[in-house]
Amino acid sequence: MNNIISDICTRLNLPEKGVSAVVNLLDEGATVPFISRYRKEATGALDEVAVRNIETTLKTVRDLYARKEYVLQAISEAGAMTPKIEQSLKNATSLTEVEDIYAPFKPKKRTRATIARERGLEPLAKMIMSGNVADPTNAALRFLGKNNDITSADDALSGACDIIAEWASESSRLRNMTRNTYRRTGSLVCSPAKGKDNELENSPLATYANFSNSVRRISSHQYLALRRAESEGLIKVKFSLDETRDKLEESLANSFIPRSANSSCADIIADAVYDATKRLIKPSVENEVSTELKEEADGVAIDIFSQNLRQLLLASPLKGRRILAIDPGYRTGCKVVAIDEQGNLLDEAVIYPTPPKNDLNGAETILKRLISKYKLNAIALGNGTASRETEKFIKDYRIMDSNSIFVVSEDGASVYSASELARMEFPDKDVTVRGAVSIGRRLMDPLAELVKIDPKSIGVGQYQHDVDQSKLKNALDYTVMSCVNAVGVDVNTASASLLSYVSGIGPALASNIVKYRTENGPFSTRRDLKKVPRLGDKAFEQAAGFLRIAYGPEPLDNTGIHPESYHIVKAIANMLGVKPAELPANNAVLDLIDPVKLASQGIGGQETIADIVTELRKPGRDPRTDNADTAFHPAIESFEQLSIGMKLPGVVSNITAFGAFVDLGIKENGLLHISKISTRRIAAVSDVLRLGQKIEVTVSDIDYPRKRISLSMI
Repeated sequence: MNNIISDICTRLNLPEKGVSAVVNLLDEGATVPFISRYRKEATGALDEVAVRNIETTLKTVRDLYARKEYVLQAISEAGAMTPKIEQSLKNATSLTEVEDIYAPFKPKKRTRATIARERGLEPLAKMIMSGNVADPTNAALRFLGKNNDITSADDALSGACDIIAEWASESSRLRNMTRNTYRRTGSLVCSPAKGKDNELENSPLATYANFSNSVRRISSHQYLALRRAESEGLIKVKFSLDETRDKLEESLANSFIPRSANSSCADIIADAVYDATKRLIKPSVENEVSTELKEEADGVAIDIFSQNLRQLLLASPLKGRRILAIDPGYRTGCKVVAIDEQGNLLDEAVIYPTPPKNDLNGAETILKRLISKYKLNAIALGNGTASRETEKFIKDYRIMDSNSIFVVSEDGASVYSASELARMEFPDKDVTVRGAVSIGRRLMDPLAELVKIDPKSIGVGQYQHDVDQSKLKNALDYTVMSCVNAVGVDVNTASASLLSYVSGIGPALASNIVKYRTENGPFSTRRDLKKVPRLGDKAFEQAAGFLRIAYGPEPLDNTGIHPESYHIVKAIANMLGVKPAELPANNAVLDLIDPVKLASQGIGGQETIADIVTELRKPGRDPRTDNADTAFHPAIESFEQLSIGMKLPGVVSNITAFGAFVDLGIKENGLLHISKISTRRIAAVSDVLRLGQKIEVTVSDIDYPRKRISLSMI
């Protein structure tokens, strides 16, 4: 364990005390949000990012040490262990190093070298590798009678070369030289697949028909794109070393040939190394480099996806409003629902303000009736088909003040409406009603609604089906959990979907909480949660601080203060001569609290006391900002109305490694390339832009056949 802790500290450049505390807490079943929020004294106030990095690195390091142990045992059982090998294993810092050490001892399939050994030619190979055989051909003749199928000296020498080639392929030195060459000077070269020219020309991946780039410089999105094009059979991808190929082979041979070898032996060994390089080393290394590039590309894509998802989940809520939600459409009309402040469905209707019916007066009558009857004070309008036309109708007919009209992304709404969860919520409603309700609830509380949808369906990722699906799921699940716990959850109103992401809860306990709440009424205090079946002390410890009870007898239950710290609040109140209930939002009293002084008196940890004061200053306050209206250019409703040079307002709808996609209020999003964001060089789009940000852009180019829009902020 000490070695593992030390390794993590080295990799992450973090203090041993903090890392050790985090590892122990993780092993005890604590979650990342809980550790970073409520165990700051133990960890040295490591933030959530650091704790998460420790968690992921811990798995990597433990996998490495487990593989080391296996290889050590396997080599020992084979009777081949030496102090040098043992030390090499101990010093290995990656699985690649471990596998290189294990390669000569690993059980092998029947290879050319295996066959040569079966023919008794390994002694000849060893003689040649010694380098002092004056005439290898004469030495080979001695093996002709030992095996009936050895027919000539050339045959024997060929078998010996196969064995030497395998030794060369198992040399960690040669493999590292090859790896470094590919990483330093290698390139990826693409060419159209045979008979795929026409299909490729009409594909979004046409850019990669004759694409090439160095291994060092290829970007994550480029690599994932060419991988997709290759998997679809559109292109062929190969590695190229150009002029360095011959130099590599020569260097490998010179490195492997013993210094004392005579010219005859040296020539045979060189030929064997050339064969090993072409047949064994290069294909293996190319697979390794491909794996490395894929892992790097996956990491970048998943990070960007996670960042986008976080921004979307933490988008501004519009609480305390009764909402008219509209799922726009043409032929089938616009589905309209009225929902109350809690997101409950009040009524539904269909209007036809768009072609082909154009029933503007009828639509006006229906909407104004719903608004009046249910006292609706905000409109959530889906951004899909017919969105702009419907928005224009709403504003032209003054259905509601423009400041109360909000355009909401529909991404994933259809997935939710057809889901089992939606059927459980609205068993007697069709998918159109469910979709409209989802749009309205997204405006009311994006986080609470979007947790019901698979993150991959929300539309803020790129090449999401091409990356490692397990890693993607883990990253996105963690992002959702992080966001949910950062905001906090009202335990008396939250859905099972939302509760399942609370620290320590999960789907089963979430269902139990909702069931208990339904059968017994709302929870009065956090402590009442212990009455929920299967919700034990550990789950309560992990979850309690992130759950809120808005109107219970204990005011602290509506804060981020953990119940384990309530005694600290009471002690502070006693020292200040006030009641605990008088502390929340009482800044005049809270300003008197000195966390350092109180910690020195043994009342509690300094970090904990500081966090308590922060929570008491804003009890029950949502950390997210208020929502704001999205205003597009009123005169631009379709792609055909665009022109180069036009300045338009827009909203960042997706962020990628190479730029941002911008919603202009029409069906087609525009691409704002990273090079067009600023006159200064920026390392990452997310350093400048965030999801949902309102920006002004200029149309710099229009690809009319493909309906692609290029934008600029410069």
